[in-house]
Amino acid sequence: MKKQSKPKVAFFDFTDCEGCQLQFANIGSTLLDLTELVDIVNFREIMSEAGEDYDIAIVEGSISTDNDVKRIQKIREKAKVLVAFGSCATIGGVNGIKNRTSLELAKKRVYGDKADLINTIKAMPLHEVVKVDYKILNCPPYIPEIIAVLKCILMGKPYVLPNYALCVECKMNENVCRYEKDQECMGPVTRAGCNSWCVNNGNRCYGCRGLVDNPASEGAKDILLKYGLKLEDIMNSFTLYNDCQGEKFDQYLKK
Repeated sequence: MKKQSKPKVAFFDFTDCEGCQLQFANIGSTLLDLTELVDIVNFREIMSEAGEDYDIAIVEGSISTDNDVKRIQKIREKAKVLVAFGSCATIGGVNGIKNRTSLELAKKRVYGDKADLINTIKAMPLHEVVKVDYKILNCPPYIPEIIAVLKCILMGKPYVLPNYALCVECKMNENVCRYEKDQECMGPVTRAGCNSWCVNNGNRCYGCRGLVDNPASEGAKDILLKYGLKLEDIMNSFTLYNDCQGEKFDQYLKK
């Protein structure tokens, strides 16, 4: 019988810091195990080759130029499976901050008198431009979730993202609530799945996994009241990653 060839994997990046790809390279020995199952043909962080023949495209970064739109569409046409990798690719991430103002003002703030030479559009996650088959959240991605999603891809199974608040995982890990330590934390409205990674390590949640589908807005208000906070007190933290959430984000703020 003819031996079945291994699927070919290519990594691509758009508007981002490339920290997600670096995190993938940090998988360690599991990365070596992975190469027994797939052929990595394009991964600028760890190899000089740049193959154009691939089955699985793992894409980091948000879409922010007309050229980005054309390029991601070409990648989508070629890939059998497209994975949005990290916060910028899945929810728009920090790049969405520029969506708070007009594009003209954003360009002037960054490029000054060269603003007219810049081609830019609003920041968008990948799924607003092309069909996305799998999402790996977080900034940077959580390694156990990377591995879980890769297993699902190779087995041809869907990966179901958790749809409950990060606070659930935080409680299971017996963390002291960050509000008790006078820190604004986005855990009550952020999608779980990272095992409360940041809080476990003494930080707070910044909401990099995006909003849970149905945030408990009344519960969040109770937290604000309990700790004497106003909505504007945490707005900058709340919008750090979530400005591209669009209507979903606006609807929550109105509650």
